[in-house]
Amino acid sequence: MQNKPSERIKELGLILPPAPPPAGLYKPVLVVDHFLYISGQGPMQNDGSLIVGRAGHDMTMEEAKIAARQVALTMLSTIQTHFGDIDKIKRIVKTLGMVNSTPDFGQQPLVINGFSELMADIFGPDNGVGVRSAVGMILPGGIPVEIEAHFELHH
Repeated sequence: MQNKPSERIKELGLILPPAPPPAGLYKPVLVVDHFLYISGQGPMQNDGSLIVGRAGHDMTMEEAKIAARQVALTMLSTIQTHFGDIDKIKRIVKTLGMVNSTPDFGQQPLVINGFSELMADIFGPDNGVGVRSAVGMILPGGIPVEIEAHFELHH
């Protein structure tokens, strides 16, 4: 049986950055019925600063993928700070991954794999993989990746 998500975080030796404060008029998390919705998260580093860069310009696909992985850690921190027990999450349902990239950069799905692979490591190969979109766009503050996600909660 798969370990609890909180145990997997410890086993993987993951360090969660501080949860970012809201940067506008919105809720960081919202529970509706048995679903947890997480507002778009950026790649917060452990010192509270954000990773900045643009894929295809001053950042490689691999560097952007690392930033997407950092977004996963930021999201986990936001969940713990604003929702509480991460073990109440049953599965990830949907991911919207946005990549700050040049018009000719076509590897947005590979970048967002940095987020998705860590979610699969934490929640398991079935519950850690949901439906997903990965798109390129301009992002606030020059961050390379922003991701929002929806999770199903245990009943």
